[in-house]
Amino acid sequence: MTPLPENLPPRLSEDDRDTAVQRLQDAYTQGHLSHEEMDARLHQALTAATPGELEVALSSLPEADAETTATIGAASGRIRRRGAWRVPRTLRVESAFGKVHLDLSRALIEHPVIDIELQLGSGGAKITVPRDARVEVEALRTVWKDPLYKVGQRSGTGGPTIRISGAMEFGRLKIRHARR
Repeated sequence: MTPLPENLPPRLSEDDRDTAVQRLQDAYTQGHLSHEEMDARLHQALTAATPGELEVALSSLPEADAETTATIGAASGRIRRRGAWRVPRTLRVESAFGKVHLDLSRALIEHPVIDIELQLGSGGAKITVPRDARVEVEALRTVWKDPLYKVGQRSGTGGPTIRISGAMEFGRLKIRHARR
């Protein structure tokens, strides 16, 4: 058996490539790259064999946010997100008076764990999660009514973990898994 050479460059993992592709796509959607430049850099990222080759494809891009956080707020009225919307890693929802409806069933979820922090005065909240999501509500403080949540049949089987925290004064949180 022949011995392996000692000075082999480190190999890339699929996670490294996936992260690079996501950064390139984000840069394109934010207007930092033209369509042609994105295609060329995607080809570089997908064919790179070493971290150095991958860095060439990512050169001059803005730094990726390690922790993405968004806040949705309203003094009164409805807060509603549904359809194909991008869910940040941490989502803060603030409402003094009004209803909140977050539908994550068709949303673009890029993180394995999503933290949703609710700060609600009065009014209810409804969160629809993907069928395979796992939901944690232990960190949510309620004054009036406990959350309504029935664990789905397929919950926790490879989908994202949705952690719900914060405080609700007068209103109820209803969580359900998407039907399809």
